[in-house]
Order: sequence, then structure tokens, then C-alpha cells
Amino acid sequence: MQPHAISADASNFKQCIASLGTQARARGISQAIYNRETRDLDPDMKIIELMDRQPEFTKAVWDYIDQLVVERRINQGREMFAQNRATFQRIEQTYGIDPYVVAAIWGIESNFGSNKGDRDVIRSTATLACIGRRQEFFRSEFLAAVEIVARGDIHRDRFKGSWAGAFGQTQFMPTTFKRLAVDFNGDGRRDLVDTVPDALASTANNLSKNGWQRGISWGYEVKLPRNFNYGHANRNVKKSAQEWASLGVRRVRDQAFPNTQGYILAPAGARGPAFLMTRNFEVILRYNPADAYALAIGHLADRIRGGGPFDGDWPRGEQVLSRAERVELQERLSSHGLYSGPVNGRFDEKTRAALVAYQQRSGITPDAFATVAVLERLRQDR
Repeated sequence: MQPHAISADASNFKQCIASLGTQARARGISQAIYNRETRDLDPDMKIIELMDRQPEFTKAVWDYIDQLVVERRINQGREMFAQNRATFQRIEQTYGIDPYVVAAIWGIESNFGSNKGDRDVIRSTATLACIGRRQEFFRSEFLAAVEIVARGDIHRDRFKGSWAGAFGQTQFMPTTFKRLAVDFNGDGRRDLVDTVPDALASTANNLSKNGWQRGISWGYEVKLPRNFNYGHANRNVKKSAQEWASLGVRRVRDQAFPNTQGYILAPAGARGPAFLMTRNFEVILRYNPADAYALAIGHLADRIRGGGPFDGDWPRGEQVLSRAERVELQERLSSHGLYSGPVNGRFDEKTRAALVAYQQRSGITPDAFATVAVLERLRQDR
């Protein structure tokens, strides 16, 4: 949004919050409680700046994973898993979820409960409900946040979270809390802030309801053949593991493929590790829709379990694009008639397909890896 539009929204903040009172009453929240929880609200304008700085979308994938999957967190994860083994076992029996994935989400989202966020959830969601480009989405989150406090699940003074309103030990959005949080310790409250069993079980319930498949991994690191068609490294191109094997795709360390299917993810193109991603990777993406995030979760889960680092090396010397450069790349691909999607700096499958088409046209390895060199070539290719 342009600064003048943000300023206009901010000046109308009080009226916006008052107007949402009708929807709150429709949810069974009394006017007295709504007034009590919103009376002293003012917008947190710092949040508007933070919206475009999410590291999972702005860092190189290897830098993002390096930051999250560190020895300290791996070791702490093993300790926390051992301390809560009975809870993890009961969760696995109840929901059929890999408990190490739940532990990894716990570790990455809040550092095992030590960093849950310090922003008032109602204020954060109110700010985004009335200011910015996603107001409709956040109005539902704001009203759900008020409802959570009104129901007594979480006390307002403990209702702290991230700038976007995610809260608790595994960072649920308020609407997700309403749908999927569970009272696992049987005390009558669904408390994701201070009750570890509730937080971990709610996370498992979330994964289960989103389609987790029991007994298979989130993904498998693979080696791609020299002549691999990177146009097939696409979320929409799914094949059985046996079909991928027939095309020359192999698991690292000569391990056998399980009886599963999935798609190939090559986040650094031909010069980095590649993976066969299963349905469970897509379930993790429902938690946070960034490949780098889901990859970090899966990798941390495996490391807590006792696994080692990835076999493949990342192209750490490669310069990746800034958000402004990603927008420029989309614009230039569009000017070449190769791209017709939104120009927002987010690399979806349409952007990847357009980049592959340009690389093929230009004699570059068509691996959909967006680098400064590719952008420079586009600048010169008028």
C-alpha cells in the first residue's frame, strides 16, 4: 500500500474498531466485553513495516535453514523430547503424527516455549484488521482473538504473540486456535501459552486435520540425473517414487524409496540439494506457506531424531535476489510475454515456469533458480 493509504487507514482506526463491534456481538461477545478489550487500543504501526520482511521469503534458503537448524537447537530439541517423551508418545498414538515434526515446530516457532512473542495479540490483529492490504483476512483473526479472551481460554495479560497475531508455544493464529486447539491435559481450558501438552497436541491435531499421512516422511533428499528436466521440479508434477526412479532420480546414500509419491523441489536449482516432497511436506506448508520454512521444519525433525546434515552442498557464494529485484524479474518476464501472474516478488509456480522458459530460450540451465546473473541477462535482453 502507498503511504497515504496507510495514513488514511490509521486515522480511521478507532472508527474501524467500533464498526466491528456488530460482528463481535454476532459471535456472542457482549458489547461490554468488546468495549473492555478494545477501549484503549491504538494501532501498532511497526507491524506494517514488518509485513514485507518475513525471513522465509527474503533470505537465501540456505541462510534461513542455517539460522534455524543449529546445533544448540538440535541438542535442546533432543533434551526436550526426552523430558516430554510420554506426551509425545501419547500424541503419536492419538493423532498418528511424527512426534519429531511436532518437536521441530515447537523449537522453531518459540524455541521450545522460551520465545512466544511479546506483542498483544488483540492489538496486533486489530492493527492489521484496519490498516494494510489484508484487512478482510485479519478481521476474522481479530474477532477470533477477542472471542478467545471472552471465553476464558487465555487471559489477556498472557495473550502475547508475534506481529501477525500468532501466539503460544507453537504459534497458532486465533482462527486456527478456535478450530483445532485441544485440551490435552483435561483441565477444561485449551491453553497453548502455558500448557505444553495442549500446545503439542494441538499442533498434532492441526497436522492431522490437514491431511498428514501416517508412516511416511515429509520428504527425501535425492540426486537428480545430469539431464534432468527442471521443468518437472514443480509442485504440480507429482509422480510415484518408482516413476521418479525410472527417470534417473535416486535417493542419497543409495537408500531405497518407500512406496509413496510426490514432487521434486530444487530450491537452489541445479547447484543445490534436491528433494522428493511428499504429501506431508504440503501439510507443513499449511502451517507456513514457505518452502524454506517447511524444509527447515523437516530437517530439524530429522536432526532431533538423530539424522545428519543434507548430503548436497548449497551454492553459498551465489547472490540471491532482493524483494525489489524479484519484482523486477517478474516485470521483465512479463514484458517478454512469459509471465502473467501477480507482480509481488513471491516466486510461485507460474513465476518458476516463466523463468524456466526464459532460461531455455537463452541457453541457460533451465532450473528456475533466480540469481543476479539471470536478472542481469534479462536487463540486457530487450
